[in-house]
Amino acid sequence: MKTFINWVISAVAIIIAAYVLPGVNVDGFLAALVLAVVLGAINAFIKPIILFLTFPINIVTLGLFTLVINAALVILASYIVPGFSVASFWWAMLFSIVLSFVTTVFSSFGTDNK
Repeated sequence: MKTFINWVISAVAIIIAAYVLPGVNVDGFLAALVLAVVLGAINAFIKPIILFLTFPINIVTLGLFTLVINAALVILASYIVPGFSVASFWWAMLFSIVLSFVTTVFSSFGTDNK
């Protein structure tokens, strides 16, 4: 049940982030649900490999290169999910930052901190 709640929270955060940013378009809640699954899979399987391969540049940039990686993964997700589009790399970077912030805010309300 907790996984389902996190999935819905992610989808709502995607809808909110797309509503706030004019360069990001999500066609509906179903597309946001699919995007949440695709981003979760990308973050679980592809992102750790990319982070490992780019570890030296991440050290040099004090971790800021992770923002570039996140934007690239959002663009990858826009190629996979049919109802989701991002206008440019910079909108993808801003989308990943806003999505992270909104997801953190929503998740802090829904979890018990025991």
